[in-house]
Amino acid sequence: MSPAPEGDLAAALAVPTLGPCRIDSPLRPFLESRRTSVHYVEETDRVLFHDTASSVAASGLAAADLPGFEPAGPRQRIFFDPAKTRVGIVTCGGLCPGINDCIRGIVMEMTFHYGVTRIHGFRNGYQGFIPRYGHDVLDLAPSSVSMAKEDGGTILGTSRGGQDPEAIVDCLERMNISALFVVGGDGTLRGAMAIARVIADRGLRIAVVGVPKTIDNDIPYIDQSFGFQTAFGEAAKAIQGAHVEAKASPNGVGLVKLMGRHSGFIACYAALAQSDANVVLIPEVPFRLDGPGGLLEHLLERVKTRGHAVIVAAEGAGQELMPTADGAVDASGNRKLLDIGRFLQTRITDHFAAAGIELNLKYIDPSYAVRSVRANPYDSVYCLRLAQNAVHAAMAGRTELVVGRYRGRFVHIPMPLAVSHRNQVAPDGDLWLAVLEATGQPAFAG
Repeated sequence: MSPAPEGDLAAALAVPTLGPCRIDSPLRPFLESRRTSVHYVEETDRVLFHDTASSVAASGLAAADLPGFEPAGPRQRIFFDPAKTRVGIVTCGGLCPGINDCIRGIVMEMTFHYGVTRIHGFRNGYQGFIPRYGHDVLDLAPSSVSMAKEDGGTILGTSRGGQDPEAIVDCLERMNISALFVVGGDGTLRGAMAIARVIADRGLRIAVVGVPKTIDNDIPYIDQSFGFQTAFGEAAKAIQGAHVEAKASPNGVGLVKLMGRHSGFIACYAALAQSDANVVLIPEVPFRLDGPGGLLEHLLERVKTRGHAVIVAAEGAGQELMPTADGAVDASGNRKLLDIGRFLQTRITDHFAAAGIELNLKYIDPSYAVRSVRANPYDSVYCLRLAQNAVHAAMAGRTELVVGRYRGRFVHIPMPLAVSHRNQVAPDGDLWLAVLEATGQPAFAG
């Protein structure tokens, strides 16, 4: 369970709106025959933040006062007049399976259900709003996005790094954009919040709605991020390949480095899906490398007794074991990590050499291959539903929020909550326990 935000919980869960909704929604005929909030969202509905008796008791609130997320979904009345609405879409940050599905879903929902036909795609992330980069703006229509989901990546291009929010809002004003959809992760959403603040300061009525994208599954208050299932499925194939390679040679070791700067979800799920990993290393759980009971001794004994071994390491694991980095950051302000894969490759090789034991080590880093594939059917469906709910939120005048699924329901999550902390594997939680049970690895990792 994600920790509750500090302070006034009800206030933290409130989603800003641009004003009252006075326009009948084109979807109203679909909604009037529906009778439950599963299909039709009443404005007073809430998806409760607390889901257990103990958390309710700890909150000190009566049941009637329990805070909750605003449910996502279509409303009978909307804020924007579709005939006068112009929409922008931008994708930022690293690639992730499903981005094109999100773009396609937004365009299809806007066009066919709301009748909005002026939809623009801004190229190469936030650079696309800034004139000096010279990026064209794409006109998006069903015909231009219908096949987008067949490919990985993003048809709009992407970039890292922030741009001046004042200049971005200048562009939105020039183009008379009513709603901006931002597909991106933590840094992208912080940029979207800065854009929303400038919009508010200028007294403009422009909705800013996010579709949270993180292949690491590290955004809080959502069940899973889109593309995650595709990613760990592809990563599991790399583990299988490492296992085949390790078994094929005397004293074979397969070493697989997977994505996960601060959260080890891909490493955990991929290892559980394939069940060939003997050791899993993640950022949340420090491990001992040298000495009795350390990783190197365990690996040596495993190879002596079983003839082979497979290690899966998330990219952020073991950073404390390597020489201190120089503090360098990437264009998004993220600290550049040292390469745990190459570090382990060297240390394992040296350890076996010092013991006088033959070693056949194969190092596999499938990161770019994993993140560039098209979404699997599950993620494709999930992306479409996220896109539909993002459109419903924007047309109803909601702003500075992301859409996500929380305990099975699609909800509106205020952007400040979505960037308040990282979702991480709990070292004392059931997921890590499942990994320990599956690998049988000893206490050097935990």
